[in-house]
This record gives sequence, C-alpha cells and structure tokens, in this order.
Amino acid sequence: MAGARRPDALSELGLNVVAEKGVGGQVFLREQKHLAQVPVLVPDAQVVHTPAVRSVLRTVAHAAAVGAVVCLYGDAGQGKTVALQYALSQLPHPARVRRVHVGVHPTVPELRRVLADALELGRRLPRGAGEADLMLVNALRQPRVLVLDEAQRLPGPALEFLRGLWDHPDTDTALVLAGAGSERALRRVPALASRVLTWELVPRLSSREVATVMAAFHPLWEDVSEDDVVWVDEHVGHGNFRTWAKLTSHLTAELYGVSRPVVDRRLLERACARLMGPL
Repeated sequence: MAGARRPDALSELGLNVVAEKGVGGQVFLREQKHLAQVPVLVPDAQVVHTPAVRSVLRTVAHAAAVGAVVCLYGDAGQGKTVALQYALSQLPHPARVRRVHVGVHPTVPELRRVLADALELGRRLPRGAGEADLMLVNALRQPRVLVLDEAQRLPGPALEFLRGLWDHPDTDTALVLAGAGSERALRRVPALASRVLTWELVPRLSSREVATVMAAFHPLWEDVSEDDVVWVDEHVGHGNFRTWAKLTSHLTAELYGVSRPVVDRRLLERACARLMGPL
C-alpha cells in the first residue's frame, strides 16, 4: 500500500455548517451548501452531521489522502450511501472519483471490464488478461478514489483479483468497498481484509438521537413533540434513516400546499400506515 502522500484531502476539507442543539451534550451539524448527487428523498431535506456521517467524512478523506482500502458497512437503510456520497462530494478533487457498478457474483473478466470502464479504458483494453491487468495497474497509479458499492456481491475470486491490483506497490488509488454485508464478504478473503485501513460501521440512529437528527434533517420535524417521535420510532422507524426519510416524504406529500403545516399524531399514524404494508 502506498504511503501518506496527499494531505490536501484532509487539510482542504472545508465545511460550511450550522450547529443544531443536540441531546446529551452532542452537537449535530446541518450542511448548508449545495449537495451535488446526494440523495435526500424530499425537498428541503439536509444532510445531517451525525457522528456517523462525520466519521465517514474523515475516513474517506483519509483514504483519499493515502491511497488506502476502506470498507463501509452496516444494515440496509442506515444511511451508508448518503454519508458516502456526501463525503465524496466534499473531497478537494471530486472529479477524481470513479464508481464501479457490478452485477451479482461477477466473474473476474466481468470485474476487469467494469473496472476498465470506470477508469475510461474500456475501448483500449487488450484482449489478453495479462496485458489488460497491466493497463489497469498503470491506470491505478493516478491519485483518485474508486468506489465499489454493493461489494457484498463480489465472490472470492473477484475479491482476490482486487487484492492483486491493490498489492502493486505503485497503486495510488484509494478503494472504497461499501454495502450491507460487505464486511462479511471481505473477511472471507483474509489477504484483502488485512489490507483494509478502516472498517467503518454506519449504525442505526439511537433512540436519543432520532428527535434531534430528524429536526435537523427536515423542518417538518422541528415542532413535533418528543413523545410523537418516540412513538414513530418504536412502531415504524426503528432508528433506520431510510425509513425516516420515506416517512418524511409521505408527510411532505400530505402537507403540500398547506401554508402552516402541523404534524400531529393523527397525521403520523396515517403516514406510518403507508410504510407498514399489508399485515
């Protein structure tokens, strides 16, 4: 693995944020500037600087600075994708980010091809595996960040192939392997797991966090009583950020055009019923 070379990814990480009142001494921050390609599901929603988001931000910046391999994991819907895309958008050189899209259980030739496409080598990739891999290694000498989401889809041979590419001493590209269950997939290939610089868990929101985080996430939650937030989390939310975002989307649709929207228990019950599905 390459040594520390690019401190700019850490030192140039500037954030324009506003502090929100937290619980238990915690301070949450809400990002105010334009967030390109960060999905938040509903208008007026913000990326909230929870401890998890701040940790992902620093992990991605660190990986970009030193050309490291990191694993971002956690249960589905915990906010991994939003946190990752936000962190990538804050890098000093976001144009250097490349995304790799893989299918389920790709073969090594298929992975080689999608890597080549991500690195814009697709049309020039030689037919021979050895020559193609050499071209990939040469491309990975450039300082950038390669993001492979849904890494849990990769079988052992494909992960071993990645390990071989990132074993090369001249590799200067950071690799972010993300997905629910990605940590289990990587653990099955010890040679690659041993090269992971940081194992970054994105946990579910704690019951103490939910009210403050949602008030920072969207203005609709600012005046909702703490008892109502607790009720929603116990019945539907369960600390899952994706579920809370979908619920917020339903509420904004219900209150569209209302000049002074009020979110009460009756409205919350109706929105929650839309998420619970048939029993």
